[in-house]
Amino acid sequence: MATPCSETFLITGGCGYLGFRLACSLQKKGAKVVLFDTVQPNQRVPGDIVVVEGDIRDYAQVEKVSRGVDCVFHIASYGMSGREQLNRDLIEAVNVTGTQNVLKACVEHGVSRLVYTSTFNVVFGGQVIENGDESLPYLPLHLHPDHYSRTKSLAEMAVLEANGSPLKGGDGVLRTCALRPAGIYGPGEQRHLPRIVSYIERGIFRFIYGEASSLVEFVHVDNLVSAHELAAEALTDEKQKLSSGQAYFISDGRPVNNFEFFRPLVEGLGYPFPKLRLPITLIYFFAFVTEMIHHIVGPFYNFQPLLTRTEVYKTGVTHYFSMAKAKAELGYDPKEYNLEEVVQWFRSRGHGKSRHQPVLSEFILRALFITASVAVALSFLPVVGS
Repeated sequence: MATPCSETFLITGGCGYLGFRLACSLQKKGAKVVLFDTVQPNQRVPGDIVVVEGDIRDYAQVEKVSRGVDCVFHIASYGMSGREQLNRDLIEAVNVTGTQNVLKACVEHGVSRLVYTSTFNVVFGGQVIENGDESLPYLPLHLHPDHYSRTKSLAEMAVLEANGSPLKGGDGVLRTCALRPAGIYGPGEQRHLPRIVSYIERGIFRFIYGEASSLVEFVHVDNLVSAHELAAEALTDEKQKLSSGQAYFISDGRPVNNFEFFRPLVEGLGYPFPKLRLPITLIYFFAFVTEMIHHIVGPFYNFQPLLTRTEVYKTGVTHYFSMAKAKAELGYDPKEYNLEEVVQWFRSRGHGKSRHQPVLSEFILRALFITASVAVALSFLPVVGS
């Protein structure tokens, strides 16, 4: 989509970080863009971008906003991180039912193209993956450690299975594809980076975990925007529908240790990088206990877990993928970025080294020590039935 176009694009979850960035890129190229989300954008909307407030769980709303659309970017999802991961019913409703509603509306109103924003997690559940590719099978659903990953797998399967579905009225078929991005970063990202910065500023980020040799991947938001535009274009007749029915891993293509990736952010905000390295098994156990506690007290006090089990795997276990298929079929060519613009974004908003003494760091370290001690003690208990 390097040239202006007059097509109409619907972006579900369009007021989120990726959706809004994609909308602005499309609008600059002459496209008509409709944002569909449960919330309003938190920044100024270019005058000709339409914002429709609604919920993909409600088919009537999805059906209405899909009229007259040429292509849908289905980005809306729920449960990616933190305490959101523990709300099973809402995750299922948004990620599975919502996707079914979008697919049904596309068929009903003759929308011929749909690009689905999936995740690495559809094939990853804590096992080591080095330079994996799209031939990897889906992780069996029962092995997913969280509801988000399981439901994203179900949704991606539904999207790709819908490829080739006849459109109502007999005018063509629906063409679909799925993008599986790594962790998204960039200036203004609101889901992960503010949480990380809050841990840094509150003195919680005092340790790292896992092997120093473990490698993961990230994707800059502008690279991901480019991948979405290329995927939509590759669904057209002009591109021989190359991406039809296909899935693609998308990242910056530069595997890196998770904690080393964030070192420039930590030090750029004026804080020392942690020297203490803890075993990943201890952190995983701590996350498991935290989730159990949340399950009990969550209905009364919906606290933010320091980490969930899935987050421990995603940050501490090697998993990275080849971009060969995306480069060959989509023409994906990721640019090189770093965290400097992210550091400047936070500094421009008053973040940085604080004179306030951290009050939670010692509590967290003590909690980890106590948890480890309990785990060791339990290991000496006799096994029932032995």
